[in-house]
Parts: sequence; C-alpha cells; structure tokens
Amino acid sequence: METSFFDSNIFSYGLMPLLIFLARICDVSIGTMRIIFVSKGKKYIAPILGFFEVLIWITAISKIMQNLDNYVNYIAYAAGFATGNYVGMIIEEKLAMGIQMIRVFAHQNGPDLVQSLNSSGFGATSVEAHGAKEKVHLIYTIVQRNELNKVLGIIDNFNPKAFYTIEDVKSVNEGIFPLKRSNPGFPFINVLRQWRKGK
Repeated sequence: METSFFDSNIFSYGLMPLLIFLARICDVSIGTMRIIFVSKGKKYIAPILGFFEVLIWITAISKIMQNLDNYVNYIAYAAGFATGNYVGMIIEEKLAMGIQMIRVFAHQNGPDLVQSLNSSGFGATSVEAHGAKEKVHLIYTIVQRNELNKVLGIIDNFNPKAFYTIEDVKSVNEGIFPLKRSNPGFPFINVLRQWRKGK
C-alpha cells in the first residue's frame, strides 16, 4: 500500500517542523512590530499586524495539535519562537522608529555643545544646575531615533567621557529637527535604503 507524501516521514519529521519553525519566526517578528507600533501610538497599523500575527500563530498551533505525538514539532515551535524574538529585535533596530531625548551633564563648556548641536540642525536647550561638587550645564535635545548615532558622535567629539542619559519620548510638538531624508510614514523604505547602501 503506497503512502502519500503528506503521511511520509519526510513530511512529518522534516518539512512540517520546518514550516512550523518559519511560521513561528514570522508571527513573533510581527508581534514585536505590533508592540512597537502600539507604543508609538500607531493605532491603525497595530490591529492589522495583530490580525496576521494571530492568523499565523493559530495555523502553526493547529498543526501541532493535529500531531501531538510528533515531538519534533514542539522543538521547531520553541526554536521558531526564540529565533523570532531575535529577528524581531533586529527589525526594530533597523527601523529605528520613534523620538528620543538626550540629557547631557556638562561640567564645563556647555554652551559650546549647544552650539555644535545647533550648527548640525539639532535643537538644544541648556540649563544651569548644581551637581554634587560643582555647577553643571544640563543640555537637553530631542532627536529622531534614526539620528541618534549622529548626535552621540557630536557629544563624543565634545567630550568622550561625557555623562548623558537617553529616554524614549512618545510625542513632541514643534521643535527643531534636521530635514527628513524620507517619508516617516513608510519606515520599511528606510530599511530598504539602508540595506542597499550597505551592499
């Protein structure tokens, strides 16, 4: 009696676990993106991602439930989940979405750092404060996350040992920002352009 391909060991212990593994990577990566869009207030994109996330997940879990005696599927499911977290973090880093506030504690020459930031197109505000031992300047600047490395480079040139903190900001009103190189409404275009530059 001939056995169909879908009942063969190759499919059950090879192809099916591979499909579950890939599906889990996709749904966990989409889940990561959904959380990011929720945190950024993108209320129209997050539900769409959530739909596909759950659709892929329920497809993968249904296949496992149909083959409860196949422990290779369990391993593929867990491995896909772990890999999906890693892939999701890489995607999140590449997208570099959002706005961040950098707070620099300058013990001297604070106005010089403000001038350097302003000359590069970044807004900056300086406030005099008292530290533990001496007066300091607190320099605040709000930047797009994809410009963060450029600003940190300016700070490092000012003082390689500068003390600063970085915080996420949900939204801003007005402010001074460098001209955007691409439409922020389509973050995947930024990823594609970065990838092509790296080739």
